[in-house]
Amino acid sequence: MNIVAAIARYLLGLMFLVFGSNSFLHFIPQGSPQPGNAGIFLGVLMAANYFYAVGAVMVISGILLLTDRFVALGLTLLGPVLFNILLFHIFMAPGSIWLGVFATLLWLLVFWRHRSAFAGLFQAKLAG
Repeated sequence: MNIVAAIARYLLGLMFLVFGSNSFLHFIPQGSPQPGNAGIFLGVLMAANYFYAVGAVMVISGILLLTDRFVALGLTLLGPVLFNILLFHIFMAPGSIWLGVFATLLWLLVFWRHRSAFAGLFQAKLAG
């Protein structure tokens, strides 16, 4: 299981480092604009420069995962990003949800390996 979790961590870190860096460097060609609400939503996020903040979180998280340092922090930062990716695809672009689902599965594998770092979050009342 450790090898599977390590591979998942490297894939997840690489994925978010690349896509987060693309927010700044634009090396992945953009296709045609999304139709309907998805395109409007993405246009507003781009016009407000919101993608720079999300890209920075993605790059930082990717580096944390790839260096195997502060993995729990990297997972914590990526949680809301993945949640929003999934919500975007569920409500506005369901046809392209596969990459978000794949990233979420990788996140869950890495989370399971590092679940002891999150043990306090799942206690109803702290001892003491």
